[in-house]
Amino acid sequence: MLKAERISVMNLENAVRGARNPMNSWARMDSYYDDRNRYVLGPQDLDLCRRLARAGSDHRKFMRQIMVSMDITAPLYWWKEFDTYKVGTVANSTSTMHKLHARPIVRDDFSCERLTDDGLAALDALIAFLEVQRQRFTETHDIACWHNLIQLLPSSYNQMRTVSMNYEVLVNIYYARRTHKLPEWHTLCDAIRALPYATDLILCRESE
Repeated sequence: MLKAERISVMNLENAVRGARNPMNSWARMDSYYDDRNRYVLGPQDLDLCRRLARAGSDHRKFMRQIMVSMDITAPLYWWKEFDTYKVGTVANSTSTMHKLHARPIVRDDFSCERLTDDGLAALDALIAFLEVQRQRFTETHDIACWHNLIQLLPSSYNQMRTVSMNYEVLVNIYYARRTHKLPEWHTLCDAIRALPYATDLILCRESE
């Protein structure tokens, strides 16, 4: 399971202006803000951005300045793979260290939609044990119970992180992960495809 929510795209205007710096072609800028305060690329700016995007990473440096922020909720086993993309990303996560014991542990806290019946039974048994340890820790502050919680927590536990990236990073993520065997990556790739001008910029290889 993966959810991408509260998605914002920022700095498009400055990035496009920067794309025109090498040729001092700012006079050709034809983008504008619409009545909903969205920055709309004009035909000339869009054509330039498309050409730079297709020309390769060295030429599309402006895409590193188009910033994206989103809240991603995903299991820990997925976050371990996402951490490959350390360059150009920043993430603030909810804390298992500080907050795991703050509320009851239930099945909905885990990505378990693809488990077999036997797998669900094993998970439910572990959840029941973890919940007992959580209750004991909140009542007694016995650190051994807290260690049981942290060290036995399955990698299917869902964690939410607020992630900041840029369009160039998203190009790398999309083409590296769009056919991955984990469905969570497909969900993120769908969210990437829905971003403003994704077809023209992020999916630049598909448009060749």
